Amino acid sequence: MSCCIQIDSFKVQQFYALILGVQMKSKKIKTVGVFLGLILAIALAIAGKTENADKTFLSIATASTGGTYYPIGVGLANVWSNALKEDKVQVTGQSSAGSIENIDLLKKDEAQLAILQSLMAVEAYEGVRNFEGRAYKDLRSISMLWPNVEHFALMNSKIKDGTLSDIAKTRFSVGPQASGTEQSTLIILKGVNITKKDISSEHLGYADTISAMRDGRLDGGALPAGVPASAVTDMYASGVPARILDVTDTQLNEINAVANSWFRFVIKADTYPKQTKPINTIAQPNILVSINSIDEKLVYNLTKAMFSNLPDVHQVHSSAKYISLENALKGVSVPLHIGAYKYYREIGVEIPDYLIPPEATSITNSGSANVSSSTN
Repeated sequence: MSCCIQIDSFKVQQFYALILGVQMKSKKIKTVGVFLGLILAIALAIAGKTENADKTFLSIATASTGGTYYPIGVGLANVWSNALKEDKVQVTGQSSAGSIENIDLLKKDEAQLAILQSLMAVEAYEGVRNFEGRAYKDLRSISMLWPNVEHFALMNSKIKDGTLSDIAKTRFSVGPQASGTEQSTLIILKGVNITKKDISSEHLGYADTISAMRDGRLDGGALPAGVPASAVTDMYASGVPARILDVTDTQLNEINAVANSWFRFVIKADTYPKQTKPINTIAQPNILVSINSIDEKLVYNLTKAMFSNLPDVHQVHSSAKYISLENALKGVSVPLHIGAYKYYREIGVEIPDYLIPPEATSITNSGSANVSSSTN
């Protein structure tokens, strides 16, 4: 019995030694494997660094993934990356909190391109309102992308001449508090000499505005959006006795005297149910911007690639159909980037004096521009 016990113990010791040996070999193999893996990783990193050494990487700041800014920004990034592949330019889209954060990202060089609400671009460039005392003179425009169309809805019982003047002395929603809608609406109303004291103001969202009008609790509201706007479609389709107000040329000029961000926009007849006549309203553009330190040739190529590949650009999003040379400078108020400026001059786009970049030193009689790139 004791012999058997000794034999079993001996076998156990042999087995333990065998296991220990295997473990030691396994550890050595793992060590060698880790070492080889590190060498491979370093080699790949060096190869990747060498491959990307002459590439240009750009980021375009957009907004939240649920809106229009993000898909258009990402779509444009893909168009540029494909079109400028031979130039080794790679663009990616990044989400953000929107226009105000996008300006901060540009300042920090965490983005080299951005989509901004035109009003925010003007405020940043001039150092007013949200950017009081913090003028960002390095900001440069590239192109208008698509418009936010102003829809000022008002009950028929309150309409006199059918323009913005009719909003005075009504119960009117200017948009949710601290929203872009509220800010732009108050600027527009200021342009036509209407303040919050002249109305009984509410702060409702789009759907709630139409619902309150339907229930008789509200006379009207501001509903800026792409065309067609779903809330406005609901208003007309559900029989709310209301219409969208017109904006006169004089009113447009007065509004732009406060903040030069809007342009004429005509909503065609039959865009909405039972809307039998065109609506002469205004729109504020969402614009593509950069900063003056970004390379002139690079921005020239980006601008040219966007307009040379419009079929691809228009497939990015339904709102991207507005991107065209005809619309390129509509509502743009911040000076152009010198690269975009050179492209527009080259193809004969008429450029207002206020969009000529400070970097443009002179314009010859032949129509070409002598320019010097910014060194800021």
